[in-house]
Amino acid sequence: MTLHLRARRVPLALAASVGAAALIWALWLTLSKERDAILLLVVLTVMLMVAVLSTTLAAPDEDLERTAALHWPWRRALHLLAALALVLVVLLATQPTGARFGPVALVIRDSAGLLGLTALCATVAGAARAWFVPMGWAVVAALFPQPGTWGALTTWAGQPHTSRPAAVVAAVLAVAGLVAYALLGSARRE
Repeated sequence: MTLHLRARRVPLALAASVGAAALIWALWLTLSKERDAILLLVVLTVMLMVAVLSTTLAAPDEDLERTAALHWPWRRALHLLAALALVLVVLLATQPTGARFGPVALVIRDSAGLLGLTALCATVAGAARAWFVPMGWAVVAALFPQPGTWGALTTWAGQPHTSRPAAVVAAVLAVAGLVAYALLGSARRE
């Protein structure tokens, strides 16, 4: 297990994602008079953590991993669920502090949706480029959230935590990403 985690660069990704979130939290705590981080900062922090963790979605030698006598789908699903748990634990641990990422529903929705979208992109484009589409979509959605149902569907990541259409899109992306990545794994590099 230790070799598997090291081959996927998990220790480095853990340190980088937790460290980035801690730095953003410390800056908000120090520089802001408000306790709650703004929606833009919450979305971008979630996306930053997911982008860093996306590097762990493939091993350096994918062909060797595919020939292993292990049943990979449940391991891949567990890997994604562990990444989701890490993002949620780190960001929701700020709730009782002087600076917090929230609301809780927003953190859960965006973490699950962006991680699912990243996993979908990993199955199509590979783990090295899996964060491109989610990062672009999250930045545009957080900067320019659109009103109405269609706006909530297209800019779901930047919508308030009470938006039902945004929650539906995030849930669909989360489930589709989990299933696709668990069954197919990361796309092979040419």
